[in-house]
Amino acid sequence: MPMHSRRTFLTCLAGGVGASVAARRWASTASQDEIETALNGPVGLQLWSLRAYLPKDLPGTLAKVRGMGFREVEGAGLWGHTAADLRAALDAAGLRCRSAHLGYERLRDDSDGAFAEARAVGAVWVVCPWIPHGTAFTRDDALGAADMFNRFGTAADRAGLRFAYHCHGYEFVASSEGTLFDTLAAATETAHVRFQIDVFHALFGGADPAALIDRYKDRVASLHLKDLKKGSAITRGAANAPSEADVPVGAGQIDMPGVLRAAMKARTAAYYVEDESADPLGHIPQSVAYLKRFR
Repeated sequence: MPMHSRRTFLTCLAGGVGASVAARRWASTASQDEIETALNGPVGLQLWSLRAYLPKDLPGTLAKVRGMGFREVEGAGLWGHTAADLRAALDAAGLRCRSAHLGYERLRDDSDGAFAEARAVGAVWVVCPWIPHGTAFTRDDALGAADMFNRFGTAADRAGLRFAYHCHGYEFVASSEGTLFDTLAAATETAHVRFQIDVFHALFGGADPAALIDRYKDRVASLHLKDLKKGSAITRGAANAPSEADVPVGAGQIDMPGVLRAAMKARTAAYYVEDESADPLGHIPQSVAYLKRFR
């Protein structure tokens, strides 16, 4: 699904630690029934993967998520329910939601409400998944977002939360700092703004995801793990890939071992499988199986 649809969806539903410290915080609360991997943080599922199912059957879909072995999930809206209802459904399924995506406009216009919603579902991390912009993402867009992210991050810290930005591919066009992602990173405060690296969108947009993780290792709080189909064209600055380009982790053209080793070296705190294909229930178990085999 194109990202502009995801941004609209989130908007409609709305109506000072580094990565290494965060990793210890996550590890300290890990239970014995996590998906076991060689990674240094828990493997969770981004619930956007099951957007076709959650609005129709919230408890049943969450039970399927738990049945696939996940203990951790990352939020992407309320699926037509209240935050309290979603938290109750998560608890009943034996799931934890310690990170939640919330739209840029919601954070800008109602940060108190956004933070209250995040806390209500159990989240510690608030992640912004998209920066509004025109046909092309510009330097002014990057600098304007950086100013807002500094505000979001400072406010999140005061609310006992942590803030991160999820890269999406349009940021990897050239700028005087290297790319506009580098421009954004340089203009944001390291103490308050961290990053969630979506390895699929980083590569699809023209970046080297392993090198990106290594460059910003002290600020990489989490990853989105999915893979880009072999043969799919890489276009610098591209943000929206067709669903058929999304394949299970380890089955595509991303150097997944290199990505995961860079993340482990960076002490990345959490890893979220995200599947935007037409067959998430078929793909997700394959992604989990790859991560379990990874050494």
